[in-house]
Parts: sequence; structure tokens; C-alpha cells
Amino acid sequence: MKEFKNVYFLGIGGIGMSAIARYFMHEGYAVAGYDRTATPLTRELEREGALIHYEDDPELIPEAMRSAEDTLVVLTPAIPGDHREWAWLKERGFRIEKRSQMLGHLSEGKLCMAVAGTHGKTTTSTLAAWLNHAAAKEGNAILGGISRNFNSNLSLGEGRRLVVEADEYDRSFLRLHPNVAVITAADADHLDIYGTAEAVTEAFEEFASQIKEGGALILKQGVELKFDTASRSLYRYSCDNGGDFHAENIALIEGGHYRYDIVLPDGRIEGCTLGIPGWVNIENSVAAVALLWSVERDLKDHDALRKALREFSGVKRRFEFYVNTPQGVYMDDYAHHPRELAATITSVKQMFPQRKMTAIFQPHLYTRTRDLYEEFAEALNEADEVVLLPIYPAREEPIEGITTEIIAERVTAPWSIVERETLAEALESMDTDVVVTFGAGNIDAYCDAVAEVIKQKA
Repeated sequence: MKEFKNVYFLGIGGIGMSAIARYFMHEGYAVAGYDRTATPLTRELEREGALIHYEDDPELIPEAMRSAEDTLVVLTPAIPGDHREWAWLKERGFRIEKRSQMLGHLSEGKLCMAVAGTHGKTTTSTLAAWLNHAAAKEGNAILGGISRNFNSNLSLGEGRRLVVEADEYDRSFLRLHPNVAVITAADADHLDIYGTAEAVTEAFEEFASQIKEGGALILKQGVELKFDTASRSLYRYSCDNGGDFHAENIALIEGGHYRYDIVLPDGRIEGCTLGIPGWVNIENSVAAVALLWSVERDLKDHDALRKALREFSGVKRRFEFYVNTPQGVYMDDYAHHPRELAATITSVKQMFPQRKMTAIFQPHLYTRTRDLYEEFAEALNEADEVVLLPIYPAREEPIEGITTEIIAERVTAPWSIVERETLAEALESMDTDVVVTFGAGNIDAYCDAVAEVIKQKA
């Protein structure tokens, strides 16, 4: 990319796009971009030096970036086909790369450690990046969430290791050719893109086939994918269900944390505790350690790994606690697929047995709701009470007959539907104990208000 001095982003505020924007700023490029709305991410990018505007108008593209000779354009797949700036840039011959293409370019020449899967990949990849940094003392990362340890979705360090979150949306991960990879799940999702569950499986199989010769795939126990092991290794991992990597001697300790051993193909790391609570995160930690093992094949410094696991602070909006007292608990989570909802609800119930759990869920996308509404209801039925918000549309137009009500009608737990803006007010009059908000939309904009209510009631 040395022929360019500027990089212009269409959709700069996306979590993956903003990480790449940060990378280019670190490398000395001038960065600017468009996004639909201002968010904490875009405001932080502006503080770091990016020029950002929020109206689709070619006239707002900075003067310094109006030449195709010295400006590279990076595009998110969420940008609609009728976007005026995109049309203007295409007409003038700008080189336009999709975010996935750019991630592929940035991984060239690196030891690429990729984490893919329809859920669990953000926490797993962020933990792998932290273990590289804190235990192996090397490595870079381009992540799909804000690491609380790095306070960023970008980590830069010494060495060739590069951890990337490999996103299946729009088949983006097929731009990557990793040295080693984890696949956490391959459930039916993004059916607006793939059409069928079989097509999702085929895409994950194609991603796995692109692992380089001599590399390794670390596959979640129970996920069945075709994988040629003639020149690459296949390992299985789980929480406590066997496989080459798994946990044993799991014991619940204070605050929903666990102590456990991580079993490796050549030994075990005893007495591990993770800095974030939750049963589901034991499994994520096993996958992250397996990813490091697949690179090193001999994890000798168990003390450094135990310390790094203990110091891991998690990812914003992944099992993120705002209140955790005996009188009241409030946690926020990004879960937006039925399997994610079920896993997190199960973890929370295990952490706080005999306590009432209220699940607050904002469905994400009309198509996902249409395809998975029965599974959403089934997952939510494990909560003691359910509060539903209207569907967050993101890039989609409404679909006739697809509303939050089609989930609510199948929920057997006590339920209600409230507007996002009145959520905190509604909670004031409810009998709450353990409260969890779920969703990939904009429900997080009200986390502070919800937390204040729970604190006051506690």
C-alpha cells in the first residue's frame, strides 16, 4: 500500500473497519471516512486524528483525498449499493478494497492466527491476542471488539504473530489464508447472505481448506466440517467434553469465576483462573490456549500463562458487568444468535443459582428474526422473566409480519415488550435481581441508565 498516502473509509465506525483505520493511522497514513451516525467509536477515532463526517455527500470528502492517485478506499459490506459517495469514487477510478480484502493484505507475511465462528470468536481472539502480548511477549491483533486490556480493537507489538477475528458475514473470512485457525461454531446465521444452513457449513469448510500447509485447525467438539488432514493437523477442543484440549477439575469460586486445569495434548496447565467470570469463558480460554499451543507446540512457561489468564479483563459488551453485588446484578452481552443467548443465560444461571434472572433482548435484523424466532424464544425461556425490545434493523428494510411479537408469542416465561427509550423507567417498577441485556444493535446506549436503576434498587 506504499503507493498511497491517504486511506478513506466508507463505514469507518464499524468495529472491524475502525481497527484497520487505527492501523493505518499508526503507520502514518492520513485517514478520513464516512459513517451514518456518530458513536463512541467514531468520536474516539476523531480524537485520534481521523476526519469523519455523517452525511452521504461526495462534497464532504476531504480535499486531500479527492485524488485516485494517492488515496486508497476501504469499503464495508454494510454500505448500500445506492450510496452516493461510493458511486462518486467508483466513477473516478479510485482503488476500492473491501474490508475483508484489506485484512487479507495486512496478514500477508505474518504468522496469521485466525479465530472464526458464528459465536465466541471475539472473546477467543481477544484472549489469544492478550496471551501473545502478556505471556509470549510478542504479536499484533486486529479484533472485532474493544479489548479492556488494550482499550482498543488494535494491538501492535513485536514479532510476526497476527491474531485476526475472521468474520463469516459476506464470506469475508475467505480472504484469509491463516497459518492456524480456531472455529468455535458453524451455526445457521446470516441466512440473508447464505440462503441455507448448508451454504454456511460449506463456507466454513472452504475457510478451513485455506489454512496453509503445515498449519492446524482447532475445531470445537461437536462441530462437523470436512477437513483434509493430509498436510495439516486437526485438533478438537471443548469446555469439559473431552477432545485434545479441554478443562478438568472445574470449581466455582467467588463472583462467578472458576478455577480449572487446561488439558493439552502433551500435558496440562494446572490451577487456571480467568479474569472474567462465566462458564462459557472457560471454553473460550481453552480455545485461545490451544491456538498458542498450535504455534509454539511447547508451552513451557505455565506461570506466565496463568498470570495472563488471571489478568484478562475481557471485551466490552461481552459478559460485561456493570453491577455485581448480593443485592443486585446487571450485565450486558452482545449475544444476538440463539446459541449465544442460550450459552450466556446458562452461564449466568450457573453463576447465580436460586436467583431470579431477567433477560432483556433486542433482536438484530429482520431476516435473522424471521429465520430464527422459534430458537430465540426457546433460548429466552430459560430466563425467569423476559423483556423484549423492537427489532434493530441495521442495514435492512422492514419485512411484513416480522416483528418482536413473533418471538414474544412463543416465550413461555413472563414477558413484556418495551421501547428502548423507556427501558430504564420500566425496570424501576419491576421486581429485579439479576438483569442481563442482550443484542448487537444499539441497546448498549442505555446500559449506563439501566445500571443506575439497578444500583439504586440494590
